[in-house]
Amino acid sequence: MSTGQRGSSLFFIVGAIIFAFSVGFLVGGGLQKEQYVAGLVNIEQGKPGAVDFSMFWDAWRVLQEKYADADSLDLQAMVHGAISGMVKSVGDPYTVFMDPKDTRKFMEDIEGTFEGVGMEIGIRDGLLKVIAPLEQTPAQRAGLRAGDAIYEIDGATTRDMTVDKAVSLIRGPKGSTVTFTVFRDGWSDTREFTIERGVIEVPSLRWELKEGNVAYVRLFHFSKKASADFRKAASEILASSADRIVLDLRNNPGGYLEVSQEIAGWFLEPGALVTIEDFGSQEKKREYRAQGNGRLASYPIVVLMNEGSASASEILAGALRDNRGALLIGTQSFGKGSVQELDRLRNGASLKVTVANWLTPNGHHITGIGLEPDIQLNLTAEDFEKNLDPQLDKALEVVKDV
Repeated sequence: MSTGQRGSSLFFIVGAIIFAFSVGFLVGGGLQKEQYVAGLVNIEQGKPGAVDFSMFWDAWRVLQEKYADADSLDLQAMVHGAISGMVKSVGDPYTVFMDPKDTRKFMEDIEGTFEGVGMEIGIRDGLLKVIAPLEQTPAQRAGLRAGDAIYEIDGATTRDMTVDKAVSLIRGPKGSTVTFTVFRDGWSDTREFTIERGVIEVPSLRWELKEGNVAYVRLFHFSKKASADFRKAASEILASSADRIVLDLRNNPGGYLEVSQEIAGWFLEPGALVTIEDFGSQEKKREYRAQGNGRLASYPIVVLMNEGSASASEILAGALRDNRGALLIGTQSFGKGSVQELDRLRNGASLKVTVANWLTPNGHHITGIGLEPDIQLNLTAEDFEKNLDPQLDKALEVVKDV
C-alpha cells in the first residue's frame, strides 16, 4: 500500500451499463422521458450545477425494468459500482473509490497490522507488480521480490485490474491460502506461488553497528510508529561509537509524508528543503522543510535503494542526495511520486484521490521515473540463494571514504 501519503496506498461497471444502454436503445427503441427511478434517496444532495446526468438515470431504469433477475439487484452496490467506474475513467491507478468494507481494510493497513501475505503492490508499465515484500512476512518468506509481475491471483487475470481490487483478492483470514502466477525478469515462463496468509505486523526499522563505527539503519516502512522508533534509534546511535551511517531504504514502499519529513529532520539542517508538492495545472507548489534537530547531519551517509523503494522512501533519498550529496547505491527506485488525500464520504466509504506529485528539492519528478542510483549494482539470483548482499558490502565500503 502505499504512499508519500497525505491523510492517513475502481471497478468497471458504469462503462458496461452505458454500453448496454446504447445497444438496447438502438435495438429496442427509445425510453419514456419522465419515468420514476425507484429505490433511491438523497438524489439531489451534493449535486453540482449544470451536469446532464440523464443518461445515467436512463441506464438505471433499463436495468430495473428489463434485467432478467431485477429482484436481485443491490441498489447500493450499483451506486458504489457507478462511482468506481467514474473514478477509474480518470486513468490514475492511485485515485480510487473505496466502499465501507475496503475503507476499513485500508485503515487497518496504514495502522500496520492486518491479515494477508504482507506485500505492497502497484501498477507499473501497465502490469500489476510487487513494489516490495514487507519484512518478516509470508510474501518475503515465499520468495516474492520487488519487481515481480503478478499475472493472476487465484486464477483471476490481473489485466486491467485495479490495485484495490487486487488487494481485496489477496487479503484474507490467517491460515487461508492465495496463489499467484508470477513472472520475473530472467525467467522463461511464469511460476506459481501459493502462500498461506498470516497476521501481518509491519516493523518500522532496525539498526546495528557494523565494522565498529558504521550505523546500519534499515527502515522498513514510514508507518505511524516509525517516528518514535527512529527517535529511539537515533539516540542509541548518538550514544554509540558510530561516526557514519548506511541508510537502507530497499523494499520500503513508503507511508506517511510527515514521518519521512520528520526523519529527514535528523539528517538535514533545520529548514532544509525536503520535497516540493507540485499541483500541476493549478500552477501551485508547496514546500516541505526539515523540522528537527539535525543531530545526525554531520554523519557521513550513503543510501541503499532498489525497485521496491517507493513514495516516502524516494522523498527521503532525494532529499539526502540533493541537500547533502548523499550517494545512492543499488537499483532504480519504483517511481511512486504522486500525492494522495483520503476524503471520507457518506456511510463509511472514502475516495483516495491524487492531488499532486512530489519533486525532489532540485525539482526532479519522481512519478513514473524514480531515482537513478549513483552506483548501479544489481543482486543476482545466486546472491539471493546464498544470502549474499553485495549492495550492502559496497555501501559499507563507500561510506568509509565519504
